[in-house]
Amino acid sequence: MNDKKFKLKKDHDAIIVKNLDISTEFYSEILQLREIPNGGLPKHITWFQLDNKVQIHLIEGKEEVDKNKGVHFALNTTNLKKFMNFLKSRDIHFENWAGEAGTTNTRPDGVKQIYLQDPDGYWIEVNDGGLK
Repeated sequence: MNDKKFKLKKDHDAIIVKNLDISTEFYSEILQLREIPNGGLPKHITWFQLDNKVQIHLIEGKEEVDKNKGVHFALNTTNLKKFMNFLKSRDIHFENWAGEAGTTNTRPDGVKQIYLQDPDGYWIEVNDGGLK
């Protein structure tokens, strides 16, 4: 019998950004994530932490990364409608999976979702899943 259970939990995602200041502003002001100390790493790296302790690390660099909607990270919120209204008030484009601007789609499991892009073009899903 195999008793090995690793109990893996998500720790962080790291993404390459072209301009750390612009991306830091987006993640702190638009997504309203909390910036935390970066563990003593160089100043070209910024860390954010979500409420569930999962982190997002922004690393300023010149590398180009392919971006498409199928490769994204997802966040959830207790008030998707309020978040959508906030995005509209800030003139931030968002769309559903099919690409229709300013609206949601509903997955077969009943979760509503939208997609937006950060300043570097990374796709971010925001949904109301798991919170019902």
